[in-house]
Amino acid sequence: MPSAILAIRLLIYTGCRLNEIMTLQWDYVDFEARTLNLPDSKSGAKKVFLGRPACELLENAPRLPGNPWVITGTLPGARLTDLQPFWQRVRARAGLPEVRIHDLRHTFASTAIAAGHSLPIIGKLLGHTQVQTTARYAHLAAQPAMIAADSITDVLDRALAA
Repeated sequence: MPSAILAIRLLIYTGCRLNEIMTLQWDYVDFEARTLNLPDSKSGAKKVFLGRPACELLENAPRLPGNPWVITGTLPGARLTDLQPFWQRVRARAGLPEVRIHDLRHTFASTAIAAGHSLPIIGKLLGHTQVQTTARYAHLAAQPAMIAADSITDVLDRALAA
């Protein structure tokens, strides 16, 4: 089902919560600003910043006449209401029976941390209102810190050897 695939890809590319994508309407999409302007989320109104691949997904997504939903259902004017059956098939085929849809949000955050982005920026991308919420991902920052430590000490080691 193309709308289910679109939903999964948007979850991966945005770090949004499931309900934020499943209830996404075309009126919330601002292509010029590259944002989703969600009127209601877990933490209230939320602006989601879209990377280029997410924008391209939305630009190429089919729009059904008379249907305000991005993730459309099978009935005219309706949205897809249950992604779980599709997700269960995907994870079974991938051999990942324990992976939850919400883990895609964690993957977005851990990828951002591994890329060296700060917790405040990641919190803004995820729509966290409290830094402590984003700080739960701080343990994932060890690898970039180790790479930085190696890089710095390599330079210092070469300087000391000279």
